[in-house]
Amino acid sequence: MPQFDFANVFLPQFVWLVGFFALLYFGIVKLTLPKLGKVIDTREGKVRSDILGAEAAKAESDKMAADYAAGIAAARDDARAVLTAAKAKSAKSVETKLAKAGGKTDAMIDDAETRIAAARGAAMGEIEAVAAEAAQAIVTKLTGLQPAKSDAQAAVKSAMAA
Repeated sequence: MPQFDFANVFLPQFVWLVGFFALLYFGIVKLTLPKLGKVIDTREGKVRSDILGAEAAKAESDKMAADYAAGIAAARDDARAVLTAAKAKSAKSVETKLAKAGGKTDAMIDDAETRIAAARGAAMGEIEAVAAEAAQAIVTKLTGLQPAKSDAQAAVKSAMAA
């Protein structure tokens, strides 16, 4: 078998091996690897620029979130101030209305007390008159003598005063 005859076959096979190795090596290293290196460099640059863009977008979104939170806080403070002012205005209005109603109520109470006092006086006068008549009738029935109307009224007044 000729392939096992190493004395005659080794040198030509070795030459072919070196030739193909050199051809493949220089074909890959000189032609393919630079193109592949450019692709890798381009991709690395794109990834870096994307990462930088993402970091810039994140920083901007963080700034926007902080601005939004500050805006919300300012709006809450404004709303609290408006609410406090509205409460104060409402309380003042209620106090004014209560004062007016209190004045009207006081006037009505004073008027009612005056009418009650007048009615009490009239009732006391009528009670005294009825009591004087009753006292006259009792004394007349018990003694048979009719006392004077003025004496009966004086006796009723002194009894009521005591």
